[in-house]
Amino acid sequence: MGVGQLDCTEKTTATAAVLSICESLIALSDLKIIGKSETLAVLEDAAATHRNAIARSPNPDQRRAVATLIQRIIEDRSPKSRP
Repeated sequence: MGVGQLDCTEKTTATAAVLSICESLIALSDLKIIGKSETLAVLEDAAATHRNAIARSPNPDQRRAVATLIQRIIEDRSPKSRP
């Protein structure tokens, strides 16, 4: 079942699950269990997946917003964005 076929409760649950996975990924990086570059690569891949899906998505604004949000997370985690 694709995300587009989920009802509101299922979408809320899926959103919470994805947020939890992202938080875990960042925690693994912070604890140095996985490298920061690997973490950023996973996030960059996720953002690219959403950007690449914009043109064929029935919900392009949502795809764009997700890609933008992930990009903000990347920028917050990137060493070059810190003073």
